Amino acid sequence: MARWGVGTWVREGVWEIPLRRYLALLVTAALVTGLVFAVRAFTHEDRSCAPGVSRPEGSPECVGVATGPYDFGQAQLRDVVRAIGRENDRLEPGGQVTVALMLPYTSTSPTSLNDIQHQLQGAYLAQYQANHDANGEAPQIRLVLANPGATGGHWRRTVDQLTRMTTGADRLRAVAGIGQSTDANKKAVKELARRHIPVIGSSITADDLANGQRGKDPYPGLARVSPTNTDEARALASFAKVSAGKALLVYDKPGDPYTRTLQESFAALIKGSPYEPQPFTPPADRSAEGTTANTFRQITHLVCDTSRETDTILFAGRHTQLRQFINALGGRGCQDRRFTVLTGDEASYLTHEKDLDRAALRHNLSVRYTSLAHPDAWTEDPVRTGGSAADFTSLKKLLTAAGRKPVGPIGSVALDDGQLIIGYDTLRLAVHGIREAVPGGGSVPALADVGLQWPQVKGSLRVDGASGWICLDVHGNPYDKAVPIVELTPQGGSRFVRIAWPEGKPPGKECLPPS
Repeated sequence: MARWGVGTWVREGVWEIPLRRYLALLVTAALVTGLVFAVRAFTHEDRSCAPGVSRPEGSPECVGVATGPYDFGQAQLRDVVRAIGRENDRLEPGGQVTVALMLPYTSTSPTSLNDIQHQLQGAYLAQYQANHDANGEAPQIRLVLANPGATGGHWRRTVDQLTRMTTGADRLRAVAGIGQSTDANKKAVKELARRHIPVIGSSITADDLANGQRGKDPYPGLARVSPTNTDEARALASFAKVSAGKALLVYDKPGDPYTRTLQESFAALIKGSPYEPQPFTPPADRSAEGTTANTFRQITHLVCDTSRETDTILFAGRHTQLRQFINALGGRGCQDRRFTVLTGDEASYLTHEKDLDRAALRHNLSVRYTSLAHPDAWTEDPVRTGGSAADFTSLKKLLTAAGRKPVGPIGSVALDDGQLIIGYDTLRLAVHGIREAVPGGGSVPALADVGLQWPQVKGSLRVDGASGWICLDVHGNPYDKAVPIVELTPQGGSRFVRIAWPEGKPPGKECLPPS
């Protein structure tokens, strides 16, 4: 029988047995901890999409600023995104600045995606031109895609990211694009301006998303390529000779920045009309169908109830509702009467809209709108000032080269909706501001100096855009910008009608806005 000595008892009872227990506990704890982390790692959802882009909690959208060639899951953007990636990779480190093209890349609307694709193609062509045909001018331009979400709901997250990119190696110097004149985009532009980041709006036209209204500049550093709704309405009026006694206004209630200011501009044109304006209320997401088709069916009865002298309908609404209204007018009871619908540039979304009833346009109905640009403007309606066919030809040469490497391919191209042209001019204006702000002996401008260039973009310092001359007033708005009047056709697509001008005539050859 074994006998325990004192040493054995101390070793076994006091030291070794408790030690084994402690070691067992530690091993168990480590295993449990490892299991917990393994379960967390297994169950944790990776919300990253690409460098700079991720899905916010509770959202399926990939939002943020894509710092690499990422197409946001949109196959139709793939070719042009790859072309941008190749151009960005070619740039020399240290000799470049970044411009972000901010558009709703995760939109689910086919018509919106077409416009986004075309704007992106135009912006890329301007980037390529700036980097290859600049005769050594610096800096070179890196282009990135900034997505605030399909409806712009994640604008603050994206603006925060853009702000961080103004320092360090990115050297962000401008945000271009923005897209539609919505409340979310209005907030985004206001915050970008507050953070002293220059913004160049491509297709924003709302008067309250512009400087200079009532003498105030709420968006310092904002420049725009497109005319305001007021200027578009003035150009439309000079073309169509709208008469108060012969026109009916149909408008979005409560509206958004685009539709509200378009409504106000149209109402001013027909002040004293004998007809009460007819409202409709779309869903909050104006790309959704909603129930407005029923309202438009009812409004067509009221259209037919007007006097026979009434031949014009002014429409202040977004493209989805415009399409519904046109389709309703196709079934109106008074098809023996001719009507012309006049509206803003939002109608360009319908250029290739498959759900538009083109047959409606064969029954004494015309739909004419103010386009931001049109490929036939300078060949079909040549003018001596305000723009030229030669300026547009520069873009056409780039488009020819973009059919193959090294410039392209950039995907299927369409010009008649004007979006590629306006995207090209937007980035050209951004490049102009950036390079004019470069200090003597330097190669990279200070962020704050870029936005200070806009008041000088006039006269011999104007940008000869493919959409027309870009001469900015002291508030960053284009002066007497060419406004192509375009008509939807029954066969599909659109037809250029004539260039109209907010001032009733083209600008003088010096293109200097009056005081």
